[in-house]
Amino acid sequence: MPTRIRLQRHGKKNQPFYHIVVADGRVPRDGKFIEKLGTYNPLTNPATIELNVDRATYWVGTGAQPSDTVRRILSYKGVLLKHHLQVGVQKGAISQEQADVKFNEWLKAKETKIANAKSESDTKLRNVKKDRLEAEKKHNETVAAAVAAKRKAAAEAEAAAKAEAEAAAAAEEAPAAEEAPAAE
Repeated sequence: MPTRIRLQRHGKKNQPFYHIVVADGRVPRDGKFIEKLGTYNPLTNPATIELNVDRATYWVGTGAQPSDTVRRILSYKGVLLKHHLQVGVQKGAISQEQADVKFNEWLKAKETKIANAKSESDTKLRNVKKDRLEAEKKHNETVAAAVAAKRKAAAEAEAAAKAEAEAAAAAEEAPAAEEAPAAE
């Protein structure tokens, strides 16, 4: 029975979510599996991976072949390094303590690298939002200035029309006022 470590798709359309499982290589992708090792969510930044490293190391050690994507995930989480170190311990090249120290050093370096990448991504996102807000403020100011100029022009036109109407009304009243005293 050739065992494979592969992804089992879950989630809605255009929103994939995967379970990392050990399954017989002959069963369908979303079919029966032997053991669930963890989950993988590619939609988050960085991708969220929850994995039982000890069980994954066990299955890699027993000869289960990971798919290409799962191989990258296992490498990212350190399963392949841990398996490599365990093989060295079994052959007597290094002791278990040395293997644990090497793995823990690698794990700390990896966590630092991930934290730096995440903070850099957050900073970049924050700067993009800030730039968008500033651009929107500038645009709003130009629109407000244009609206104010338009309103000012309309108010001036209305005041000129009102003054003209008053002048015309005053001109009509003046001749009528002059004729009335002459008739008396």
